[in-house]
Amino acid sequence: MDSSALRPLIFALAACAAMLSGCVAPSQRYPSLLPRAVEKQPAAAPALADPPATVIPADPALDAQLATIESALAASAQSFTPAEQRASAAARQAQGSATGSETWLTAQSAMAALDSLRSQSLTALSDLERLAIDRGATGQPGYPALIAARARAEAQLTTQQAAIDVLQAQITAF
Repeated sequence: MDSSALRPLIFALAACAAMLSGCVAPSQRYPSLLPRAVEKQPAAAPALADPPATVIPADPALDAQLATIESALAASAQSFTPAEQRASAAARQAQGSATGSETWLTAQSAMAALDSLRSQSLTALSDLERLAIDRGATGQPGYPALIAARARAEAQLTTQQAAIDVLQAQITAF
């Protein structure tokens, strides 16, 4: 026989031997993959103790600065409400009027007054943030009165900006 004729036969026998070797039972016994008893128990994390509460000493100088800034915030808020009412009336009158008309200019002037009052709130918020940054830069913990004042200033600024946006949309809608 020719060796080239035997090649396919040898190849087929080698392939059959390779396939049949996978059918042979293992001679060793392998461990079970089922969960062990210890793995079935619930894992309980150790209870962590609450960190000790840090007492933040009073800071009279910071309290005085906060009082000044909060006074400016209160003045801005108190002035904003009547200015918003005037701007709202002017915006209603300016609806449908041409850009540059007398009623449009009056509404824009009222909006500028509102924006000026909002900028006072923004300045106060910036001052509060500067105090917080300075305090953090020296490694001091957050001062509760400063954190609360900053939250109030941010809420006031957000409310004022929302009112301005609504009125500006009324003016430019037509």
